[in-house]
Amino acid sequence: MKFDFELVGKIGSMALIRREDHDIDYNIFSSLGSELRPGYIWVTSGATEIGRLDYMKRNNGRELEGTDDQIKTDYASQGQAILMENYRRFISPEYSVRQVLLEHQHFNDEAKRSHIQSMLLRARDQGAIPIINYNDAVSTKENLNYEISALRKNQDHVVECVDNDETAAVVSCLVRARTLLIMTSALGIYSDPTDPSTLIKEISGKDTDEVLQGIRNAQLNCIGASRQGANGAKAKLEYIIEPVKMGTTVIIGSAKYKISQLLDGTAPRTVIGAR
Repeated sequence: MKFDFELVGKIGSMALIRREDHDIDYNIFSSLGSELRPGYIWVTSGATEIGRLDYMKRNNGRELEGTDDQIKTDYASQGQAILMENYRRFISPEYSVRQVLLEHQHFNDEAKRSHIQSMLLRARDQGAIPIINYNDAVSTKENLNYEISALRKNQDHVVECVDNDETAAVVSCLVRARTLLIMTSALGIYSDPTDPSTLIKEISGKDTDEVLQGIRNAQLNCIGASRQGANGAKAKLEYIIEPVKMGTTVIIGSAKYKISQLLDGTAPRTVIGAR
């Protein structure tokens, strides 16, 4: 099978911060930056949470007030600049870095989807690394629900991008990635969500149907999420189904390890795909 990209990776918001210090984890950015290179696409969360932390630092610990949509918009718009500043700071200066802000509508329109695909392929050939995030600063829950409802009246499959795990999975399919890496605060998928020693190291099978059955079985044990608004391990497993069907190998592991360690198996992880 031909793959156009070696890797689509994604990191969650809470993996980019030091919760106990209410600050950015610059070591994580440094680790990521040392390994990101052309041929990789990186999907990043973190704008809203980093914007929140930055606002609080500048306002004596006070948080914003308003509706959920207003607060998310304002934090995300403040955090985006800081998020990209840190990727640019730590990625090798020989590589170009390109910010790509996407929304659900870009994947549900054939012309827009094709345009994004072409842009990502050009980035690979031009020695650039795309850094993708959902465009929270211009998205409201009410508008999202209205637009998704309208789309479902005219097409069977609709991309919502309610979580960057879904965004990463959709991008992985769009560019035919060999590997989809999802970095989280957990070691991978657990058979007992309360016990890290029950890490499921592999969900595999002789064919795609067996792998999908393994995914469904693993979902039965998944509960909870790392933060409000996140969808947790069960949703991660749901989003990766389409990439698995296309032959992509999916790896879920902790952001405390290097990308290379998760890829080569020297770090604990969950690997999902047909043998």
